[in-house]
Amino acid sequence: MMSRLLTFLQFWYDFVVGDDWRIAVGVVAALALTYGLGAAGVPSWWLLPVAVGILLPLSLWRVARGSRGDGTAGSNTG
Repeated sequence: MMSRLLTFLQFWYDFVVGDDWRIAVGVVAALALTYGLGAAGVPSWWLLPVAVGILLPLSLWRVARGSRGDGTAGSNTG
């Protein structure tokens, strides 16, 4: 039973966090801020597209920066 639970939790961690925990934190922060603004009555529909517009280029830049000539683009083997 514990092994199945651990496998389940590892799957969700890998699915949500993936290769870059910073992007996951940014998405969670954007969702929380969107919720907070919406609960305060402030129109917040624009926040998630802005967050994606910021986080996606940062993620791509980190991958491109790490792939210059070493042949390890996208590799997470260290």
